[in-house]
Amino acid sequence: MAYPATGDAPVARPALPTIPLSELAPFAIFGSVLALLLLYFVGAEQGAVSLVGGSYVHEFVHDARHLLGFACH
Repeated sequence: MAYPATGDAPVARPALPTIPLSELAPFAIFGSVLALLLLYFVGAEQGAVSLVGGSYVHEFVHDARHLLGFACH
């Protein structure tokens, strides 16, 4: 059985697009702020630095606190 010859014709590969850092930065900053806000509400809300009154936020993220290892009571 004969195999076809390889390496004779160059294979054209499409160039990967590059994304400038200046265009990526707003999305990275927004994602970081969103992640920090989520971490605050899960880890610190209803503590000494509470922003929302009542226990609604505490009860909403109660199981997530225990899953992530934050003590809440």
